[in-house]
Amino acid sequence: MERDSQLELYAAVAARLKEAHTRVRELQVPEGVRMALSRKLLVVTAAAKHDLEDAAARLDRLMKDLDEGRFPEGD
Repeated sequence: MERDSQLELYAAVAARLKEAHTRVRELQVPEGVRMALSRKLLVVTAAAKHDLEDAAARLDRLMKDLDEGRFPEGD
């Protein structure tokens, strides 16, 4: 049963990561901001390999920031 819930969480995180990448790619923001958001997505992707629940929480925060128009400063 535990394995099934982990697989479901993995599938959910993977689908949301795909959605987040699409949203970031389509944003009308300076390239530096897009790069900063892409780095955040890479961190979430890397975290998913080691701690899926942490990655899901990080992704929730990132998606909320995107929804609310809060973007990191670009270099």
